[in-house]
Parts: sequence; structure tokens; C-alpha cells
Amino acid sequence: MRLSELARVVGIEYQGVEKEIVGIGTLKGATESQISFLDNPKYLKDLADTKAAAVFVSEKFSKYLPESSIALVTEEPYLKVALASKFFAPEPMKKVGAEPSIGEGCEIAENVTFGKDVKIGRAVTIMPGCYIGDNSVIMDNTLIYPNVTIYHDTVIGKGCIIHAGTVIGSDGYGFAHTKDGKHVKLYQLGNVVIEDDVEIGANCAIDRGALESTLIKSGVKIDNLVHIAHNCEVGEYSLITGQVGLSGSTKLGRNVVMGGQSGTAGHLEIGPFATIAARGGVTKSIEGKKVYAGFPLMEHKRWLKLNALLSRLLEKKKL
Repeated sequence: MRLSELARVVGIEYQGVEKEIVGIGTLKGATESQISFLDNPKYLKDLADTKAAAVFVSEKFSKYLPESSIALVTEEPYLKVALASKFFAPEPMKKVGAEPSIGEGCEIAENVTFGKDVKIGRAVTIMPGCYIGDNSVIMDNTLIYPNVTIYHDTVIGKGCIIHAGTVIGSDGYGFAHTKDGKHVKLYQLGNVVIEDDVEIGANCAIDRGALESTLIKSGVKIDNLVHIAHNCEVGEYSLITGQVGLSGSTKLGRNVVMGGQSGTAGHLEIGPFATIAARGGVTKSIEGKKVYAGFPLMEHKRWLKLNALLSRLLEKKKL
């Protein structure tokens, strides 16, 4: 899509150099034929080095853009990129493409449904009622239980196990908001990448990235009823137990343990080998190699002392 046309349809005046735009990327990841945006000043450090052809950006930050990028000045960068995203979203079902490529030794139930250009490795088992979307890749020795739905462009590594009812690659919860309170969908243009030897429990939901990948690294074990939102990264060998919720762009280091019903706010990091006790609420980035509990979150030993103190206080007051 031509840059001038794209600017016009999202409501920005532009009469500069013409460029052909093929997609949307993050400030870090965008190529010279993609557009990007800056809405959160947290990512201002990435603006000066972006290779994006053009960037939706507010006037006060436009001066930080490199000369190679065009500033599409707006006070609503996130809303404008959401309006633009629908022009680059893939069609829900490809009409043209190859039938699935299936490796040797696979066991595929008769009522499994495949999209176009799907690639299945060797010795893969897919049980009844599953759907494998367009352009997805499932590598050797992976086992998929009944009624699993895998959206387009998903990549699943070797030796994985995915239990019944799980959905991988559904849209992340991304909406821009207009001044009069309407919600505009940011079409989710990324995917989900699951590395080797990952096990995912029943009825989980792992959302695709907004512009890049949601990443589940090797050796991760996920319990039932877990939600992992868009752009999350779960480090190697982490353990995620039942009813955990990870908000968008949460990054877990390796060997993180999250107890039942614990959760995170978005855009934060949990250091490697950290443990979050059941129902712990993580609202900011925390160090690794420690055990945390409670809400507001604190180190587990301090949480135990606090509860002991409250108990003694209640006894003293006869409450």
C-alpha cells in the first residue's frame, strides 16, 4: 500500500516522499518497507535506531526519528496504527495454497481439518476434532489431543504435547480507544512460536503476538486453564500451574515457577529462577532467584511475617 494512501485512510495529511508499505513492525523490528509507531515513551530509546519507512508519532517525539524515517505526526499513534492494521491482516482462510505436507509415520484422525500450506513433520499424532491453520508448522514427534485449535502461522517444535481444548494463536486483546469511547481493533499480525519439548495442558489459550511472536521456549510445562497474552515470552523450563494469567508483553526468565491463580500486569520482566506463590500478583519487574507471595507482591518470608503479625493483632483486639 502506498504511504500517501495509507496516511489518507487513517486521517493524516501527508504529501511527502512516496513509499510502498508492505506491513507493520515494532520500532526495533520494522524494515525499510514497514511502518511503526511510538505510543509509550518507554520505547523512546528504540525510535532513534528504527529502520521503519514511517512512524506514527506525536509531534514532541518526532525530532528523535532518524532521517531515513518519515514522521506521520498524530496525537493518537496507537489509534492510527490500529486503523492501519486491518489493511495488512491476512485473510481468515486462504483460498489458494498447497494441501498439507505430512511426514512419515504420522497418525492423523480422519476429521482433522487443515488449512493451506501446512507442514507436518515425522511421527506426529493429531487426534480427532483438531484444526491446523494456514502456514502452520508442526515438527517431529509432537502429540496433539482432541479438539485443539491451532491458528494460522503457528510454529510448534519437536516432542511437544498439547492437551484437549487448547487454542494456540488466537488474537491478542489489543484495542485502541477513540476520544468518544469506541474501541478499534488492532489486528494481530504476529504469531505463536513454541519450541521443543513443551507440554501444554487442557483448555489453555496462548495469544498470537500483535506484530511479532509470542514465544514459549524449550522445556516449558504449562498446566490446565492458563492464559498467555500477546507478545509474552516464557523462558526455558519454566513451570506455569493452573489458572495463571500472563498479561501482554510479560517476559519470564528461565526456570520461573508460577503458582496457581498467580498473575502479572503487562510489560514487565520476571528474573530467572524466581518463584511466585499461589495467587501472587506481579505488578512490576522483579529479580530472579527469590520466592515471592501476596498482593502487593513481596518476598515470601516477609509475607509470612506480615500474616503472622496480622493474626496476633486480631487476637489481641479480640476480633
